[in-house]
Amino acid sequence: MKNYFKYFIYLYVFIGYSLSIAGSYDDFFKAIHFDRPEDIHKLVLRGFDPNTPNEKGVPALILAIKSGSIKSAMYLASQAQTQVECVNEAGETPLMLAAIGNQLELANKLIERGAEVNRKGWAPLHYAATKGHTAMMRLLLENNAYIDAESPNGTTPLMMAAYYAPPLAVKLLLEEGADPTLRNQAHASALDLALTAGHAQSAFYLRAFIESWEIQQNGE
Repeated sequence: MKNYFKYFIYLYVFIGYSLSIAGSYDDFFKAIHFDRPEDIHKLVLRGFDPNTPNEKGVPALILAIKSGSIKSAMYLASQAQTQVECVNEAGETPLMLAAIGNQLELANKLIERGAEVNRKGWAPLHYAATKGHTAMMRLLLENNAYIDAESPNGTTPLMMAAYYAPPLAVKLLLEEGADPTLRNQAHASALDLALTAGHAQSAFYLRAFIESWEIQQNGE
């Protein structure tokens, strides 16, 4: 009888613990959804892992950024135990998502925490350039982002800006030293992409810098 009593005690404790964990899990993702970092803080203090993924396998930090819960994302990014180089199913990191979303404060925090500014393949600068977020582009460049980073198909940030972004993004990259003569695997240059997109002002900048680039190269 004594052994049975012990068994029921252990079972009761186990069930109570499991329910507590399940409750914390639900509370954690509810706090992210409603952007309540104070609730996340309480759970982390109780030992909840801030890297916990949701039921679809999306890491909490990435989920917070994608959900627009920026206060929660800032809190998570500030925690020493949070893995800032986690990725989603598309291979995107928190810094890449902050770059395309123009979340400067968050990007600063992620970089401070050691997030990779330069990645093999698509990099944060590609993402910032795609949207023409010039302040974000400057931040990344100030933190040693490689300006001519190549995606898996050879596309550079300048090419992304030429096709998708306003001309000031193109101008910024050119002034910072981006190579306007590079071509991707489809043999398209930034100028080709600007012309395809009908971006006349970007094409003007590119032609001017290509001419200057060629004069400089021939002079050397």
